[in-house]
Amino acid sequence: MDTNLWKVDRRIRKGSYLKLIRANSRKFVVLLIVGYLTCLLPRPATAQQDGAPELSAEASRAIDKGLIHLLSIQKEDGSWDSNGEGGHAVAITSLSLMAFMSKAHFPGFGQYGDQLDLGMKWLLKESKGRPDGYLGTVMYEHGLATLALSEMWGMARDPEDDDAIQKALEKAVDVILRSQNPGGGWRYQPQADGGEDTSCTQTVFHALASARQAGIYVPNATIAKVAKYLESAHDPSTGGFTYTPNGNRNVTPACTAGGAYIAQLAGLRDTEMTNSALRHLKSQAPGIITGGGRYYYYTHYYAIQAMVQAGDDEYAKWYPQIRDALISRQNEKGAWDKGSSHGGGSYSTPMAIIILATPHRYIPIYQR
Repeated sequence: MDTNLWKVDRRIRKGSYLKLIRANSRKFVVLLIVGYLTCLLPRPATAQQDGAPELSAEASRAIDKGLIHLLSIQKEDGSWDSNGEGGHAVAITSLSLMAFMSKAHFPGFGQYGDQLDLGMKWLLKESKGRPDGYLGTVMYEHGLATLALSEMWGMARDPEDDDAIQKALEKAVDVILRSQNPGGGWRYQPQADGGEDTSCTQTVFHALASARQAGIYVPNATIAKVAKYLESAHDPSTGGFTYTPNGNRNVTPACTAGGAYIAQLAGLRDTEMTNSALRHLKSQAPGIITGGGRYYYYTHYYAIQAMVQAGDDEYAKWYPQIRDALISRQNEKGAWDKGSSHGGGSYSTPMAIIILATPHRYIPIYQR
């Protein structure tokens, strides 16, 4: 399946024909994908770029096993959480929905359509219960929810759900825009005077870039401020990105991976700042791939996308390494929970699935 169909469709969602395109053209693409996957699944799916590594049969099985595990822990109301008691449910539900979409499973369609429809409606209910548009308890959650809403927009079976997604997405984007700090970044709460850090900024801006790609208005000035922030958080001596511009100046793999990726999304793809961050990230391999430690999945969630944006050569070198490492880390239940923190396998499992499914490129923001 040619992912150019997705790219063209994403562009034409803008403008006066938005509802018509969203209700018909994009759903037509979804139905085509679901139909073709029925024929393609018995054999290994391949990457969409010539010369890029394939999604091996073993990786495909790991993804499917992981999705089945996610279904086994989905709550009756359609949500997922970090502790069985509603912890960070907005974030985990959003990531879980994205994990299924990375394998072309969408709300209301196909094998898992009913379960995903339930998850989508749970997220929409949460949005309706928050008139201010703020989703979750921290901006990390809000960013992930905004991303999921953006990537689901135009994909729902019921046009009324699509309209509800649009309203929720517009409110969520407004929260992000009004809470950007003067330095260009974001921190834990939606406050324009609340400080900023690279980790939170990369999660929030990832969502903002997706929304803009989908047709939601995002001012150029907002993106220019993000570029300003990245310059302040960049460490020229190593090429990496620090956690904060002032204070904690430690360069970390997670901030370097996410910083490089959002720099690419912000239009800084071929700058020395971005290229030096990629060089620094590669200099840490294979240790950061075969090792572990805190934020392992969070780091590689961004690292693989930075390599996709860097081009086929970089992606072809990086993906097989993280693919094999992730396959070896999956447990017998189909989950990933080693080397993570803040909720164990609750966020690591959907993130691992999204990383493994990179060759599919079914989600527009993960395309080059």
